[in-house]
Amino acid sequence: MDPVDALNEIAYLLERDLASSFKTKAFRTAANALGGIPPGELAEQAGDGRLQKTKGIGGTTFAVIRQALDGRVPDYLAELRERTAGPLVSEGAALRARLKGDLHSHSDWSDGTTSIESMADTAKWLGHEHLALTDHSPNLRVANGLTAERLTKQLDAVAALNDGYSGFRLLTGIEVDILDDGALDQTPRLLDKLDIVVASVHSKLRMDSREMTERMLRAIADPHTRILGHCTGRLVEGSRGTRPPSTFDTEAVFAACARENVAVEINSRPERRDPPSPLIQLALDAGCLFSIDSDAHAPGQLGFLDYGAARAEANGVPADRIVTTWPLDRLLAWAKAGS
Repeated sequence: MDPVDALNEIAYLLERDLASSFKTKAFRTAANALGGIPPGELAEQAGDGRLQKTKGIGGTTFAVIRQALDGRVPDYLAELRERTAGPLVSEGAALRARLKGDLHSHSDWSDGTTSIESMADTAKWLGHEHLALTDHSPNLRVANGLTAERLTKQLDAVAALNDGYSGFRLLTGIEVDILDDGALDQTPRLLDKLDIVVASVHSKLRMDSREMTERMLRAIADPHTRILGHCTGRLVEGSRGTRPPSTFDTEAVFAACARENVAVEINSRPERRDPPSPLIQLALDAGCLFSIDSDAHAPGQLGFLDYGAARAEANGVPADRIVTTWPLDRLLAWAKAGS
């Protein structure tokens, strides 16, 4: 087995299983360290002790590399495969199989843990036809949001990666902050260039309900907005603690989404589960489209789509109302229709 593949698969399964970032980083760091060693020299360096002294290689990762070089599935990987076998949740398998991509993900250009290429390669490995890269906008400084200059550079990086892909496309995008007055936190000129714009509230989540409604309605009316991200902002578990949902006129907001052809995101992160099921029902009754997204900040978290598919199926959301089940040409035609 290729040692780099073994290390990356271990990291993927740990991320999918919500292991600590410290643990997953060790395996990704080791995989990156091997990238600088000519393939013909790797076995030699493992045998003569040089590899063990290489920065980024520890005892556990060296054992994985050594066993992979010996032609074995490393013990660590075998045990992890057995423990995490199958989908994250048994429900929603039929709908999950119909998802063709993911329209909300982050890289280390903002607050993700790995490179754009690592996120895209993992999505392709999972069988996605597309993945939208939606790093944060500049207002979210805590997440290293992209300035206009950095976003412009990222567009060039995505174009270069797409030149090397076949049967897969990395979509340009952004998770743009909905500012206090409802404006989108990026220039219209740049938003025009993107394939997908996810608009989300990240600040002043306890805003008065009337003001929050007006804020969201203005963002939904912006022709660049294609997806309303994690609409209540709630947290139900996890290391960040819990947070109650924002309050707003749900009927008015979902009616606006239906009118503007903006998809309501079913955010698959287990700590979000946003929107709550009663709001999914309201959005469904309002005639909204939906987008099942992982909001992945690491490659393994792309597997969170299992959770979103289960929630959508449990709430009776028809597959054709979910834009992430659509073929890419239909998806892009919808995305451009609003701009």
